[in-house]
Amino acid sequence: MSNTRIAFIGAGNMAASLIGGLRAKGLEAGQIRASDPGEETRAKVSAEHSIETFADNAQAIDGVDVIVLAVKPQAMKTVCETIRPSLKPNQLVVSIAAGITCASMTAWLGEQPIVRCMPNTPALLRQGVSGLYATSEVTAEQRQQAEELLSAVGIALWLNEEQQLDAVTAVSGSGPAYFFLLIEAMTAAGVKLGLPKDVAEQLTLQTALGAAHMAVSSDVDAAELRRRVTSPNGTTEAAIKSFQANGFEALVETALGAAAHRSAEMAEQLGK
Repeated sequence: MSNTRIAFIGAGNMAASLIGGLRAKGLEAGQIRASDPGEETRAKVSAEHSIETFADNAQAIDGVDVIVLAVKPQAMKTVCETIRPSLKPNQLVVSIAAGITCASMTAWLGEQPIVRCMPNTPALLRQGVSGLYATSEVTAEQRQQAEELLSAVGIALWLNEEQQLDAVTAVSGSGPAYFFLLIEAMTAAGVKLGLPKDVAEQLTLQTALGAAHMAVSSDVDAAELRRRVTSPNGTTEAAIKSFQANGFEALVETALGAAAHRSAEMAEQLGK
């Protein structure tokens, strides 16, 4: 990425996070530019990262190697059709918009090399994970560029089939909300058991953080970690058995299936 020039179409929170990650990785401010219709948004990202900004998308993409489409899915068709006359054949287009397929983008942009990504909100803290899918037009060098781009805010994982992005959306794209829901529920249960709310919340948050660190750093899987902390006839086993008796695993499977189904449904609706 040392000589790669990148333009962001849309300079909201996710774009700003990626820009910050790239700058932290050593990219010069002169290698990055952004466009956004909001004057305040442009001023903010320019002040924070010392990059050049534009109100006009065509100006922003002139002469760059990589174009990152960081706009709302509902605006994607209009944005793509607007920049199409200004595109060069070798410019890589990276989309971080949920639910917009490569086929739809190709219809709106023409035959461009496209990488479609599904990041998640922890990317705002550079703790994200992204699923990536590349069209056949994407070169090995461009795959590396896309991977380094998303790796600036976390982990980037390549997929062999585009439809797998629906599963990525279900697992990691929407996933943070599932953990937030569990944190809410555990905190509320702690309060019902007699703890002050602030104590219940701190206990839950630090437990979630510690468990995640253990799972990430361990050389065994989550099932084995669970077994290791579940003593026979102990308190943990009582809770785990209650979860399982009430269909916890089936509930999670159903919930993620609903998210994946909705992802595919949105792609069909937004791609028209």
